[in-house]
Amino acid sequence: MLRRLLYNFVIALEAIGQNKLRAFLTSLGIIFGVASVIAMLAIGRGAQAQILQQMEALGVNNIIIEPIVEQQDESLEEREEDSPDEAGDVPQRFSPGLTLEDARSLQDLPFIEAISAEVVLETYALRQARRRSVKLVGVDNAYFERGGFSLQEGTLFQAVHLETSQPVCIIGHDAKARFFPTEEALGARIKVGAHWLTVVGVLAPRSIAREVRSELGIRNYDLDIYAPLPTVLLRYTDRARVTRDDLARARREESEDNGVERVAVNYHQLDRLTLHVADTRYLFHLAEITRRRLTRRHNEVVDFEITVPEQLLQQKQETTAIFNLVLGAIASISLIVGGIGIMNIMLASVLERIREIGLRLALGATQQDIVLQFMGEAVAMSLSGGILGIVLGTTFSLIIERTAGIPTMVSPYAILLSFFVATSVGLIFGIYPARQAARQDPVVSLRSQ
Repeated sequence: MLRRLLYNFVIALEAIGQNKLRAFLTSLGIIFGVASVIAMLAIGRGAQAQILQQMEALGVNNIIIEPIVEQQDESLEEREEDSPDEAGDVPQRFSPGLTLEDARSLQDLPFIEAISAEVVLETYALRQARRRSVKLVGVDNAYFERGGFSLQEGTLFQAVHLETSQPVCIIGHDAKARFFPTEEALGARIKVGAHWLTVVGVLAPRSIAREVRSELGIRNYDLDIYAPLPTVLLRYTDRARVTRDDLARARREESEDNGVERVAVNYHQLDRLTLHVADTRYLFHLAEITRRRLTRRHNEVVDFEITVPEQLLQQKQETTAIFNLVLGAIASISLIVGGIGIMNIMLASVLERIREIGLRLALGATQQDIVLQFMGEAVAMSLSGGILGIVLGTTFSLIIERTAGIPTMVSPYAILLSFFVATSVGLIFGIYPARQAARQDPVVSLRSQ
């Protein structure tokens, strides 16, 4: 049986070799169909890899709380219940803003592994005539441990740094390259804003694509300078602390108020709170509990927003999956068209080779031999088209990535799937022509001109 199969396959290859141009034109549908499927799968895999990178950048098990400077203190119905003052205006409720006390109030929630607070200041850094704008970020060690950071050299903040608000800092990899290009950074001092800070650590570079940073609104962490949170609040700014200058400015603004709309002032002590949750199953429940607790603490003033990165990325992943499914379905149409083309050419080939079929049947070939011959031709054209389609699809993927900037990733799964699909198309669309050839009457076939 194996010898017969191989013999008929060789005959099929000889028949294809006798008309190479027709075989190539017949395989074009399979070539472009397989190439389209591989390119679409590569785009889908690249999108999934990009989503995973986004999840890594934001943190899968995080609940992010950020302040809102211009907020609505309550809904319209709640405002109607309040009693207006003599001027007829509804008094705005007081809120202390997002503070460290909020972080402490959330520590007793279950499944919370850590809470990291963050204060970000726009300032400048100066070192040996090198000056540039930077972001000074006040954090604690939980920010580094849970945020995917790793040290290249030095140490994290010591307990004494945090307890006594010492002027120390940890710098990003790019910040080191800019301010300490040829010298050792550890132990050196750098002026950040109005204060000198001693470098105690240098972070390893974080490989986050520029497109991902832009899409998620993530800053370049490698250019940041990190100081202990108590140091930033004590030595730089603490927006929750009211000073004499604040009171004087408030009186001056009140006396100069002439109906001009005032610019909203950021009164929040913190710029971000991140809750690191132990189990993703409780993310949304904890987010709702957090919202209710902070709303009560802020006197029903909604001056914060809570974001669950996993929910946003899941929605984007679902959208990407639907998009890839549509693209794959469109690409599969090319395979169907290619299969129909093979069937049409094979049917035409049966009509052209009726005398050959009759001669083989007269010399002792069985109907099974004829079926195997024509099936072999169809499968051979499909496989050759599949191989060329794989090469073409891989090339398309590289071109798309370099010209359009869309990440692509060709996987072995896509290549194996293409071989399977190409073989299946040849088998499915070659059955009917092969059976038509095998049913020919030898006597009638030999009389055919």
